Amino acid sequence: MIYDWDEKPELNITPLVDIMLVLLAILMVIAPNIIYEENIRLPQGSVTQQLSKIPPVHITIDKELKLTVNKENFDLNAFADNFYTYSRKLDIKAAVLISADKTLDYGIVMSVLAAVKQAGFTEVSLATNG
Repeated sequence: MIYDWDEKPELNITPLVDIMLVLLAILMVIAPNIIYEENIRLPQGSVTQQLSKIPPVHITIDKELKLTVNKENFDLNAFADNFYTYSRKLDIKAAVLISADKTLDYGIVMSVLAAVKQAGFTEVSLATNG
């Protein structure tokens, strides 16, 4: 028996394509009829409890180092102590927005941020002009 090494075998992929087209047709017919149902139990909401909107606390620092908290002026040197006593009138869950002039030193803004954190506020944001 003599073997011809130059002969290339041909693949007949027609049966494979036929099977794949049949499977695709079956999938296209069955897919719209598949219904997946998951029974879930939703929690019951309280009808009597109303959500209250807590007004945010706005702190602004201008380039002359004037601190304003909700339209009340504070001294920068004694801000930590004064803000701590002032914050007892505010809701601790309120959001605090700190706006500062871009020419200020980073340490000044961080000292105000530290004083706000020491007063017990957890939701503090630095406001930008972007």
